[in-house]
Amino acid sequence: MRRFGLIPAAGSGARFGTDEPKQYRLLAGVPVLRRSIDALAAGVTLEAIFVVLAPGDDLYARRIGGIPGVVPLFCGSSTRAGSVANGLAAMDGRCEANDWVLVHDAARPCVDRASLARLVEALDADPVGGLLALPVDDSLKRAASDLPLRVARSEARDGLWRAQTPQMFRYGLLRRALAAAAATSPTDEAQAVEALGFEARLVPGSPRNIKITHAGDLALAEHLWSTQAEVA
Repeated sequence: MRRFGLIPAAGSGARFGTDEPKQYRLLAGVPVLRRSIDALAAGVTLEAIFVVLAPGDDLYARRIGGIPGVVPLFCGSSTRAGSVANGLAAMDGRCEANDWVLVHDAARPCVDRASLARLVEALDADPVGGLLALPVDDSLKRAASDLPLRVARSEARDGLWRAQTPQMFRYGLLRRALAAAAATSPTDEAQAVEALGFEARLVPGSPRNIKITHAGDLALAEHLWSTQAEVA
């Protein structure tokens, strides 16, 4: 089956703490979004990569520009789920129901080729699809609601995994799942698919496939790029 990439990149990056969206910050001299696009394209054979941008985004043309095989779509939403749903709608006519769509975070520039190869190999014949993820190793604590913060209780970590991207599902299933979950605004594609009663497959990812959320994460990503040349 054919594979397509979809990168939601309409977020403002409020938690990053700057006026400029984090996807346009420089990582080793290149915008984070361009690094994420290149990493996905380097690890998976794709028909095209669609990048979902906020309406009126003028930074993409100035910072990223034209890339062969990459299609900007100015139909982003205020939520990730909304951006992905709008992007899938815009891909109508290019994709068939059984084509694979790999949804990848704009701020995960360090996904490695080995993880991408594992994902594709594990899911190509899977009836549902799945995602890269890592088992939770740390102790988990639930905070009490009042201040100062104290531990209300410890939570069992058995069977818990931290979701990463790409998340890979059939185009038709993903469109149906996000349409059904529009009111709940799921935090990722797997949650929307689960709400339809399907079980997404977990594929072991890599600790270095970090998501840049806070300013300190950019420094960590810089370290990964400087010490592990194969990420580039």
